[in-house]
Amino acid sequence: MLLAIDCGNTNTVFSIWDGEKFLCTLRTSTHHARTADAYFTWYSTLVKHYGIEADITEVIISSTVPRVVFNLRVFADRFFGCRPLVVGKPECLLPHAPRVDPGTQVGPDRLVNSAGAFDRHGGDLIVVDFGTATTFDVVAHDGAYVGGVIAPGVNLSLEALHMAAAALPHVDVTKPQKVIGTNTVDCMQSGVFWGYVGLVNGICDRIRAEYEKPMRIIGTGGLAPLFAQGEMLFDFIEDDLTMHGLTVIHDYNKKAETL
Repeated sequence: MLLAIDCGNTNTVFSIWDGEKFLCTLRTSTHHARTADAYFTWYSTLVKHYGIEADITEVIISSTVPRVVFNLRVFADRFFGCRPLVVGKPECLLPHAPRVDPGTQVGPDRLVNSAGAFDRHGGDLIVVDFGTATTFDVVAHDGAYVGGVIAPGVNLSLEALHMAAAALPHVDVTKPQKVIGTNTVDCMQSGVFWGYVGLVNGICDRIRAEYEKPMRIIGTGGLAPLFAQGEMLFDFIEDDLTMHGLTVIHDYNKKAETL
């Protein structure tokens, strides 16, 4: 069995893959000081709680937070007796090498999303990921990541607005009933929701114009279903795109070992 780990700036997700389906998905906050023992205590407690029989033999890690990778490596080695694959490291092969400026280090999450999206939908894609940052990844016809856009994330924008303007409260991200707000909360929710609908539409339109080919748009991340209510923003929504991409990259590396 494979344990796929996606470590983002805000949350870290563990998913157990049995070769055909994900048995469970576990989520915790990302913290660079969390030790291997602490990871295992948290992981084993939840696996036992859900009654899952999991004999982990392989681990693959994607992390946008370099400081946590060491402890995740120790976690895999100490408790599962395996050397994990780490996306972005030289020993982890990619199905399609990115085509970007020389010396550019592409975020592992973007490589993983590209691999997962291409496996499910083919090429000529825009992958919009609503995470700590809102990212737009362009996947070429052959599956290669060829660039993209990084914008502030929705919750990050709300937090910055609250911190910079003391009179403005924290608000939940939701689709407002009207564009014109008649109180502070409605105004903020409208600005965030419709502002990001406009951001996604505008950036995707500009990418399509520059790419000069028809492109499908894939939405992922926790807020993708919410923003899909605004307009027809996405052709597909993939809740487990990153985890699927990790299984694709893992399978590619296992096949490469046999050649």
